[in-house]
Amino acid sequence: MTAISLIELNKKEQHTHAHKLLRECLKRFGVNYSESTPIIKGKHGKPSLAEHPEIQYNLSHGDGIAACIVGEKECGIDCERVRTYHVNVVKRVFSEAEKALIENMEESEKDLLFFRLWTLKESYIKALGTGLSYPLTKAEFILDGDEIFVHPEGFRFRQYILQNGKFVVSVCERN
Repeated sequence: MTAISLIELNKKEQHTHAHKLLRECLKRFGVNYSESTPIIKGKHGKPSLAEHPEIQYNLSHGDGIAACIVGEKECGIDCERVRTYHVNVVKRVFSEAEKALIENMEESEKDLLFFRLWTLKESYIKALGTGLSYPLTKAEFILDGDEIFVHPEGFRFRQYILQNGKFVVSVCERN
């Protein structure tokens, strides 16, 4: 189950709001989630429910957006407001094919394309639970319009572009 909320809040309120989304999603799995629910963390800090290891979840929040995914398989979600991207990030964490995609894109579309690729990478490493210790250049994504036709094997991806390209949400789940 995926939940996305577009709401302007300060950073602390964004975190709290993302946990409200999690609480609502977990209700559908019969779990009563609260601040006192026991949470354990994986090797790289990925949280999970101590009393429900069969349930996986992930949260994301940013400027004006919060998102949550809950499922029975490893999952990750990332959401971002589209803004001007940093060329140095592309050089450092994108594959050669991804760099070519951005270089060949019309200037007016580059920021959106960057965040489409970035959120896919983030959702993937969040599903793996490795955090930024995973070499992001190895998680390659090739897009053709709305289709994600190259991505890491063993996972499926969905992407939502909201408010005419103002926000991007990417979801990753193990097959």
